[in-house]
Order: sequence, then C-alpha cells, then structure tokens
Amino acid sequence: MSQPLSHYRNILSIVGGIVRVRVPSGDGQPTPARFRDIASLRKANGETVLAQVIRIDDDVVSLQVFGGTAGLTTRASVRFLGHPMQVTCSQNVLGRAFNSLGEPMDRGPALTEDRRVDIGGPSVNPMRRVMPSRMIRTDVPMIDVFNTLVESQKIPIFSVAGEPYNALLARIAIHADADVVVFGGMGLIFDDYHYFRQRFLDAGVFAHTVMFANLASDSVVERLLVPDMALAVAERFAVEEGKRVLVLLTDMTAFADALKEVGISMERVPSNRGHMGDLYSQLARRYEKACDFHGAGSVTVLTVTTMPGDDITHPVPDNTGYITEGQFYLRNGQIDPFGSLSRLKQRVIGKSTREDHGALMNTMIRLYAGARDAQQKRAMAFELSKFDEKLLRFGDLFETRFMDVSVSLSLERALDLAWETLAECFEPQELVMRQQLIDKYFPGKKRQRDEEDSTHDLAR
Repeated sequence: MSQPLSHYRNILSIVGGIVRVRVPSGDGQPTPARFRDIASLRKANGETVLAQVIRIDDDVVSLQVFGGTAGLTTRASVRFLGHPMQVTCSQNVLGRAFNSLGEPMDRGPALTEDRRVDIGGPSVNPMRRVMPSRMIRTDVPMIDVFNTLVESQKIPIFSVAGEPYNALLARIAIHADADVVVFGGMGLIFDDYHYFRQRFLDAGVFAHTVMFANLASDSVVERLLVPDMALAVAERFAVEEGKRVLVLLTDMTAFADALKEVGISMERVPSNRGHMGDLYSQLARRYEKACDFHGAGSVTVLTVTTMPGDDITHPVPDNTGYITEGQFYLRNGQIDPFGSLSRLKQRVIGKSTREDHGALMNTMIRLYAGARDAQQKRAMAFELSKFDEKLLRFGDLFETRFMDVSVSLSLERALDLAWETLAECFEPQELVMRQQLIDKYFPGKKRQRDEEDSTHDLAR
C-alpha cells in the first residue's frame, strides 16, 4: 500500500511525549493512521524515532513518542508503518536481554531475520480456557505450603519500597518449575537489571529465560511496551510450542505512573490521585493474558506492585485486587500469612499435593494466629498460660523457618518441617487435627507406627 509510505509534515503541537499531527484523508479514503499502529518520525537532522497512535480525532492524530521528543520540531515528518508494535519471537530470544523497544541490550547478535509478532492483542475468551489444576513450585514455603501458586494464575506481590521483592522475584524465577521464564522490568535502576541477569546466569536458568528491561534512564513512556512485549512472547511459546510459561513483571506501579504521565500530556481529566479513569482496564488487559490454553501450554503472571506509603487503598493496588486471583503481601522481609491469599490454591492442595497439605496449612495458620494473640498478651503484661508459652515458641519458629523470604525448601521438605515444628511445641491432642493424619505424619506417632510395622514384618 502506498498510503503508509506517505510522509506528513503538518505537526500541530509537541507536548511532553505527545505529538499531534494533521493527516488529511483525501478523496474519501480513510486516514492511513490506525489506533495502536506504529509511526516513524524523522527529525531535521535525519534521526528517526518510533511513536504509537493513541488517539484519532477526525484528521488529527495523536502520537506517543518513544525515546522522548528532545530535538523534535514541527518541521519533522511522520510516516505511518501500517502495523502495531512488534517483538521478535523465536527460539533465539531465549537467553537474551532486550530493551523496552525490543532491541538487544546484551551485546549479542541482532535478530533482524527472526520472526516478529504483534504485541497488545486481545486476551483469550474465558469460555475457551482450561480450568487451572496444576501447581507451580517455587521452593518458597509461604507460597508452596500456605498460598500455592497455580498454573495460569495471575497474582501480584504487594510491597513497599525497600522490601526485598526483587530478591524474591529472582528466587521464584530460578526455582519455579516452568519451561520458559519471561521477565519484564519497568523503571529498573541498572544495578537491579544487572542483579536479575547475574542471578539467572549464576543459577544456570538464563538459557530458558527472556528479559525485557526498561531502565530508569530510559524514556518513561517506553515502560508501557514492556508488559505487552513480555506477554506476546509468552503467548507464542505457550500456544505454538506447548510450554509452561511464567511471566514476571516489576513494577506495575511504575507502569501505572507512565500511564498517568501520558494521560496528563493529553490533557485528560484524572479520576483518582492523578490516575486516569481507564486504569482498571489497562491493568486488566495485561493480567487477563494469564491462561491455560486448551491442548497447549499456559501463561502464569506474577507481578510486583509497590504501594506508596503502604497504602492498600492507592488506585494501583486497589484496582489490581479486583482483577487478580489473590495477592502476596511482603512486609518486613516476610510474606504475611494473613494478608496473603491464593484463591486458586484449593484446586491443587490435596489433589496434586500430599494428603496432609490442607489440614497442615490450616493448623499452622490457626496456631500462628494464636501466637500473635499471645504476643499481644505478653506486651500488655497479662498472665500467660502454659499453652500461651507453647504458642510463643511456635510463633518464633514459624517466622524463622517459614516466613523469611530467604528460606528455600521443597514442598515435601516444608511439609515435613511443619510436622517437626508442631512436634517440638505441642502434644498431638493439642493440634485438633484428624487422628488419621496425626498417626501417619506426627514424628513421634510416625516413628512408633514404623516400629510396629517392622515388628509385625519380623513376626511374619
């Protein structure tokens, strides 16, 4: 088509990262600009930058410029490329790192001849999705045991600045039993980007990992591309190659702030604390990419959402909570068992995991809640009972052995350690659990049963 190759020079305004250009249609033909298509802007010095169509008002087209508008004047020319933003997707992207425009940033070879796919497409029809039924192991006890991550789940980590959420995300990427890990970083300082990349390399998982990183020194509006690129690549691996793909995104608050900046540049009226009224829809478009595809693989989305001032009512975590299937709360270097929730864990606990998983999880949380109450009684100088003393000891062990994000245990080892912790603090009759499970798994009972079985075998 000749239209996408035409150059348009009638630039009306340049405000922030937004350029408005008049594009006459002529002869009854529609405008060559289409929503979300890519355009190329040529500066007076011959340099070109990419932009995306974000609004069309009759013959006036608003473009969101990537890379900033420094050096851009109204004498620049605009050429519409006739397709959305694309990202390279092939086996060659595994073990590579790309910037927020999809260009290699690891000094590796260019992938100009590899296949490219459009980003930002629609999500899968919910009626065509497979019901989640498989667990993704992370070796984080507070996730695997108490809030199990389920394949095709979409779930955020709620945290505040300064918490070790990047370390937790890197650990999950390293230990998760996924075929492909797609990492997307938004607004990362270089040290954080280098930390993730080095951790993946040292752990030997970089060969099945793809990284997309928007650094703090990059254009803010380029952050809007990172989730779409990561999810487009994830969908291709899941649908076409049947891979179990885990997508890790940090930080969705930086993504929302970029949306806010673009909205302000377009003179849109903010809805809540400066954020635009479509914040929910923008977040949902990305989170709803999580899917277990019929006859193919799956995409699981795990993100970080930082809460300014630890405010859960902030628009970003507030809207996120309506979209996702639970959340992990990271506070004081620990995953909070009371604020965290996985709404899909019941689909795998006791079905694809050990029979004692569900009862043990509930008992541990119930006793830890009692330990919290005992701590308050001690702080207010109330007299403590013997059982309160046991609860306090259990609470200390629980925080040390399970809640700290640095603890790494397989699911089976974590369940065994939970039984050992209960045995150190309580008598079997104090657990209020099914006797069948106590007889089978409680350390003293289990040892006695094994000895009886051995004696019975010898007698035979």
